[in-house]
Amino acid sequence: MPTRKTSTFWYYVAKLIFKVAGWRQTGGVPPDIRKSMMIAAPHTSNWDLIMARAAFYIMDLDVRFTVKREWAEHPLLGWLVRGIGALAVDRTKNNSLVDGMVQLFNEHEELVILITPEGTRKYQPKWRKGFYYAALGAGVPIFLGFLDYEKREAGVGPAVWPTGDYEADLEIIKAYYRTKKGRFPEQGVR
Repeated sequence: MPTRKTSTFWYYVAKLIFKVAGWRQTGGVPPDIRKSMMIAAPHTSNWDLIMARAAFYIMDLDVRFTVKREWAEHPLLGWLVRGIGALAVDRTKNNSLVDGMVQLFNEHEELVILITPEGTRKYQPKWRKGFYYAALGAGVPIFLGFLDYEKREAGVGPAVWPTGDYEADLEIIKAYYRTKKGRFPEQGVR
């Protein structure tokens, strides 16, 4: 049996959360893809973090996300923030987050960076574009992570390889997410 990236403890905690909530995990990232951008949508509730983190533990997927350096170094909460997958980004030098993510991909043998492109739990017609340009710059696919509260499913859908045509690729991505219902569907992708 291959070595788990997720501790056995967190795997069983995640399985228990899914059992109690009546959820199931579906899909995943193929093992031959070692680097990717993962977007998560629709993001409509604070519960999304708990259910998504549990799904990634069950999938044994070491998903990371970017936070301000101050959060990762916080004296009381830094250990927790880093423990659930945070990658610290120094924004004080007026550097580009997209360039920073591309650099992270270049520095790691294996890396999955999770982004919520809506940037809020409320309905947002215009998504942030950084995830797209970071994936394009690093030459990695964009996987479509989701939580579907109606079906009680959490997982990973298809990969979208960025072509450089942001609008066309975004329409493919949003079409997929229109089939998923967030905890508060009126705040989801339209």
